[in-house]
Formats: sequence, C-alpha cells, structure tokens
Amino acid sequence: MPDVDKSYKNLFSPFEIGGKKLKNRIMSTGHDTSMPTDNLVNDQLVAYHQARAEGGAGLIILQVAGVHESARYTSHVLMATDDECIAGYRRIADVCHRNETVVFSQIFHPGREIMESSDGPLAVAYSASATPNERFHVMPRELDQEMIDEIVSGYGDAARRLEAAGLDGVEIVASHGYLPSQFLNPRVNHRTDHYNGDVTGRLRFINEIIDSVRSKTSENFVVGMRISADERDIHGLTEEESLEAAKLLQQRLDYVHLVAGTSASLGGSVHIVPPMAVEPAYLAKEAGKFKDQLTIPVLVTGRINAPQEAELIIERNQADVCGMTRALICDPEMPNKTHDGKAEDVRACIACNQACIGHFHKGFPISCIQRPETGRELKFGQMVPAATRRKVMVVGGGPAGMKAAVTAVQRGHDVTLYESNSQLGGQVLLAQLLPRRSEFGGASTNLQRELEIFGVNVRKGVVVTSEMINQEKPDVVVIATGAKPYIPAYEGGGDIQVVDAWQVLRKEVRIGRSALVVDWRCDWIGPGIAEILMREGHSVQLAVNGLNAGEILPLYVRDNMVGEMHKLGIPITTYARLYGCDDKTVYMQHTASGEPIIFEDVDTLVLCSGHTPVDSLAADLDKSIRIMRAGDCLAARTVEEAIYEGMKVGWEI
Repeated sequence: MPDVDKSYKNLFSPFEIGGKKLKNRIMSTGHDTSMPTDNLVNDQLVAYHQARAEGGAGLIILQVAGVHESARYTSHVLMATDDECIAGYRRIADVCHRNETVVFSQIFHPGREIMESSDGPLAVAYSASATPNERFHVMPRELDQEMIDEIVSGYGDAARRLEAAGLDGVEIVASHGYLPSQFLNPRVNHRTDHYNGDVTGRLRFINEIIDSVRSKTSENFVVGMRISADERDIHGLTEEESLEAAKLLQQRLDYVHLVAGTSASLGGSVHIVPPMAVEPAYLAKEAGKFKDQLTIPVLVTGRINAPQEAELIIERNQADVCGMTRALICDPEMPNKTHDGKAEDVRACIACNQACIGHFHKGFPISCIQRPETGRELKFGQMVPAATRRKVMVVGGGPAGMKAAVTAVQRGHDVTLYESNSQLGGQVLLAQLLPRRSEFGGASTNLQRELEIFGVNVRKGVVVTSEMINQEKPDVVVIATGAKPYIPAYEGGGDIQVVDAWQVLRKEVRIGRSALVVDWRCDWIGPGIAEILMREGHSVQLAVNGLNAGEILPLYVRDNMVGEMHKLGIPITTYARLYGCDDKTVYMQHTASGEPIIFEDVDTLVLCSGHTPVDSLAADLDKSIRIMRAGDCLAARTVEEAIYEGMKVGWEI
C-alpha cells in the first residue's frame, strides 16, 4: 500500500478502543439499511458491508439489533434475540476482519419510538412512563419491573451472541430519544420508583444494561454507548444532561459516540440524518466540549462528508473517530482514495437524503443517487468488461448521459458524449440555485470528475441531429436529452404574468410585487422558488397540489424546508389544483372537496408543474442503430432515476 497522504496524517493514524486497534479514524456508523430478510443478515447485507471494509473503513458499526420482541420498531429490523442470528453476523465479521476493519454492532430498544407495524395491527409500545410520542403519535405503556428485567437481560444476551459471531464489540443506543434516553430524560421519565429521581436514579436502567452486557461477554469485548449530545427539542435531553450522564458512565464504557437530535419530534428528527441545509461537521465544537471533560475515546457523527473535515476534527482534538456514513454510502472507496493521495477523486456526498434514508423510510434497501451500485453490490458490485467493443454516442450531458458514458467506457466501449450547452449538468445546474441546495451541484461535478478519470471524449456546445448521427454511424445511441417545464392546461385571461420556475432561477423575468407559486410536484422546487422571492422582498404565497409542502421529499429534507418557510412567514395552501386566472385573480380548486380556492391581488403566477420529456431525436435515425434512453427523456422524474438508468444502460451495451 502507498504511504499515506501527509495531508491526512491524523485521519490515518492508528487508534485503539478497548484494546481493538483501528487502522484509521474513519467510521461507518450504525444505520438501518432495509436489507435484512426475516430479521436476519443476508447476502445483500454482507456484500454491502464488504464493499465498505474493502474500501478502507477503519471501523464499521452495524445497524441496530433488537434485544427483545418489543424492540421491533420496523418490519425489517435485525434481531439478536435468538442464536439463529449468529451465523449471519459471523459472515460480516469475517469480511471485515479480512480487510483489517474493526466491527461492532448496535444493540437496541426503541421504547415508544415505534414507527411502523410488523404485520398491520399497531404494536404495543413501551417506555419508562406513559409519556406520548409526538412524531408517531404513539401512547406507550409504562414498563413494569418484570419486563424491565427481561429487556435488560436481552441486551446482555444479544451482546453474547454478537461476540460468539466474532464481532469486536457492541454499542448501546441511548441516542435519539430511544428507550435508554427515555429513562434518562426527566421530561419523559415520570416514574415513582428507583428508576427516577436524581440523575443516578435515571441512569439505573443504563447501568443495568451495562452490567448485563459486561457479565455475559469477555473482558476484551468492547462496550460503548451512543448518545445525543443535545436532542434539539424542547422536551429532549440537553447538552448539560447528556454530558453529565457521559461523565458518570465513562468508567464503565470503552467509548462514547456523539450524535444529535431525537426521533420524538419532527424538528429533532432532522438531526438523525441531517440534510444539506445543515452545516457540514456541525457537531465538531460540541464534541470538543465532551472530549475536554471525558477520559475515554469520543466518536462523533454529524454531516462529516469529506475527509478534509474529518482531518480537522482529529487534528483539533475534538474527537478521536469520525462517523462518515453517507460519505461511505456515496463512495465506499473514500478511505483508500484519500490514503493514496487521490482525495480529489472522492465522490462527495451531497446530503440529499433521497436514496439513503429516503429509501429506508419507504421500506426499500438504501442506495445513493450518485452511486446506484450501493445496495446493489450483488448485481453491480464488480464491473464486467463488454464482450464486444461498440462505438457509442451519448446525446445529453446531464446526470443520465454522464453516468451512461462513464459506465460504458469502464466496460471498454468507444464513447463520445455530446452536450448542446457550454456546461455539463442538465437540470442540476438549476437545482443548485435553490436555497440551501448549492451542494446539489456535486451530483454534476462528481460525474464530471469521473468523465476525466476514465477518459470519456466530451464535446460541448454541439447540437446533435439525426443527420449527424447517421453520418457517424455509431453502434449505439444513448438518448439522454432531458426534459423541459410542463405547462398545464388552465383557463387563462387578462394581463396576469405567468412564468415557470426555470425562468425565475435563470433571472429571465421580472416578478411582480405579489406572487403565487403553484406547486404540482410537491418537491423542493416550489418551496425553493417561494423562499427566493420572499427573500427578494415580494409578497409570496405557496399553493401545493398535495397534503403538504414537500410531500414527496425525504422526511428530514421536507421538515427542515417547511420549518424555514414557517420562519419566513410564507402562507401555504394545500389540496390546491390550478383552474384558471385573469387580471389579478388565480382560481384553484380544493382537490378533496371540489370547492373553489381564490387568490386575489396576484401580479405573477409561478408554475412549478413538473416536466415533460424532450425526445424527438430518434424518429429519423438509421434503423440499424440501436437506440437506448435514460433519464427524463424517457419519463421526467428525478436525478436518482437519471443516474440509475444511465448506469443500467452502460451495463446493457
């Protein structure tokens, strides 16, 4: 292996936790993948973690393992309540250890944080007290002593099984408002027995868990704890409370892992997987406070999406190990690339949350919009050379075209990418102009870097015609010509100004004093346009054809966005369908009642009505040329589908 890049000497310095030596300070933290079947490790999950171990991660912490039957917070949670789990975990331990990666597992009980049923009927949720959950609207049942004893014993039994499988340690999940936190939190725990009172009483449950785990595992088995440094909620744990708990527990733990937020509220849950609107590495200073007052290793996780950020955290002694989970989802090779002096080749996570936590919330295996191979390692994990070299023309330099070109070149084809504009990127160039979405531009710049790495021939400023294609005589044409704004049918009249979102973002129009943004798609475009205009001094209203603004977005992106709109005072009307307009009035219809919704004194109507494919090139092509399509020209959707289809097209040629 080459010598480490000196720019990252701290990040790649070895470190020891509980006697286990980490080769670097890069950690993949516990995160649900929605991959397990029958609540057990399967081939897909093994391949997923193998990719990150082979990519150079120093520490992998596996997703939560339920410790009791009442811990089934989703239908696809891993369970460590039976010896049947051992064989699957052993497979993950083996692939990690073959790559000198240390591997722990989280052990877990959600308490009242039950987000779905396993088979239809709602489960009985349990907590320290019968204190309701706001986010999932769950009213829990207070745990009695018999069940507390069962759960505590379950933590130890789970740890015993995980050690038997060859794992190096466990992490007790006391973060994000889950059951241990519910006992610790005086605003949730209202018990009248010895599990409440002062902090010592509220820590009794956690101490009993540690006792159970320690008594059922060997001395060299690592036991750590994850806790929210601050739950970011009026009813959540404060920084002072979490720090006090960590100080009291540190002599019994091998490390503390700091995160932020709580599952119990919409605002607090944003910090479970903070979106790009949140500052990168935003918990570093907070972690530093804990680090200054604790004598055991401190691990930190919170939007650390680049090796440069992690290096600074370690250099400043704010933490000992950095959780970089989404960075590793986006590029499993990030550690190896950075170590070998190729940090500029790392595919940077943009924290869009669309295919990682977004897939999880839909019950699908997690992936990445920029790297659709993630979660699909069994099918796309190893690039297969093409049997026959083909001449390929890719028309369109958006995400779909770029991914198709990169994939086809990797497979050995002769590829030329054509883009009619002077810049590559397609609609990403517009998306990055929306508020708090500037990092979205990485979806384009990362792909452009891959075009350079693999030597794709790129021709910009070239309008491709059917005549040109017929003259070039390629074997395959990949059409990735994108989409344009869709203008819906409505009854129009009068002098009201009507524009689309693209015109606003490109500064092609002068908007009137009062604007109504009509949002059919219910994504981030309509709210983003509304926020831009509001900040420019216009009077703005947003009307969405859905249950709420951002309805189709990943939850934490939506909730952060809606929170910002509320701060700005932007009125939102839901269930609204565009009907027509005249001089100063816009007429809409309530989609459930059918009754009219009327907006008066409107100068500008801004249409955010989705997109329609641009796909006219294929009609006159030579019939001997194979035509393939990817992205919005096939059907207007999102960048995730564009890149995924670009990859699949490249594999199919």
